[in-house]
Amino acid sequence: MIRGAQPVGRFTMNRTTRTLAVIAGVGVIAMLYRMAAGLGAATALNDGYPWGLWIAFDVVTGTALACGGYGIALLVYIFNKGAYHPLVRPAILASALGYTLAGVSVALDLGRPWMIWKIPLYFWHWNPDSALLEVALCITTYMFVLWIELSPAALDRWRGDPGSRLHKIASRLTGPVDRGLTWVIALGVLLPTLHQSSLGTLMMLPGPRVHPLWQTWFLPVLFLTSALSMGFAVVVMENLFSHHVLGRKFETAMLASIAKVVVPLQVGFIALRVIDLAVRGDLALAFTMDSYAALFWIELALFAIPAVVLASRSRVMHAPTLFRAAGCLALGGTLYRFDTFLVAFQPGAHWSYFPSLGEITITAGLVAMELLAYTAIVHYFPIMTGAAAPRAQVEKAGV
Repeated sequence: MIRGAQPVGRFTMNRTTRTLAVIAGVGVIAMLYRMAAGLGAATALNDGYPWGLWIAFDVVTGTALACGGYGIALLVYIFNKGAYHPLVRPAILASALGYTLAGVSVALDLGRPWMIWKIPLYFWHWNPDSALLEVALCITTYMFVLWIELSPAALDRWRGDPGSRLHKIASRLTGPVDRGLTWVIALGVLLPTLHQSSLGTLMMLPGPRVHPLWQTWFLPVLFLTSALSMGFAVVVMENLFSHHVLGRKFETAMLASIAKVVVPLQVGFIALRVIDLAVRGDLALAFTMDSYAALFWIELALFAIPAVVLASRSRVMHAPTLFRAAGCLALGGTLYRFDTFLVAFQPGAHWSYFPSLGEITITAGLVAMELLAYTAIVHYFPIMTGAAAPRAQVEKAGV
């Protein structure tokens, strides 16, 4: 049990949760329409762009934003930084929900989603040379691993309630789960390392169809590095969400300490991109007057600005500044992935793509579902640690 972890309390609907519920409801309607009408009627996908918003954002970007649990697990369990232990369960919950909804997006993007059960079972048809297969298997397995990592929170909740029907089951399962958790955590560190780098490998396959500013042999390293930074950004966002919606304390000092790890990642990411372009002789493309060069510099700026801010001890201890830096990290990583998978991808002059209203509606609905589920789970299960911050402290933080 994580010391001090407690349910937030009784879940009640307010203006924020009601708004999220409406967006989620509209998203469900759009999903039902997609299932009934098919991909052709519900999306703007075509033969040139066989995947669009659901893959580029919900899966490629969404799983990177859901790497907060991966990053915190690395710090706590691999580098033995136990001071960050209070952040483990909130980060893993956000990751579990993010990866689960990424799985829903993959199912929606399949032509025949009802056949998805064949992927893990018909292993004799697997292509061992497929990067996409490795991504699919790792993401699916990691989704289950995350929920197993989070299971002690549910067991703590039911074991502490003698009147619950699940009390006896939780009491019996606690020991075996605790003994096996070490291996589960190890798997939880390995799997995202594999599939986040493989997402970069995936975009090496189109070769010259990806613009040279993004096409590089270092795509696996760049995707993995940026995912760790984006995971930190979401840990900050999650802390802010809990601060405003749930009235919890904003852990400025703890998050500022983690920022020390993020700065070298950002500097390394920028240096690797620039040096790689220079060595390949493509750096001049960054100085051409076109949209690709503009996007390249915007990406670098969104990674560089937070690195400068987070390197300053006085600035990083200021909660609003820390939040803005995290926002830049999340936006920079999102733009980098969008550019690599959609904008920089050039299937031919006769193909174009812009997401349909249905694709946008479903994506918004999935995000709303994630926020609603997060709020409900922390109300009923011991995820958060520490008491709620006094109202005056919440207002003073000004985040």
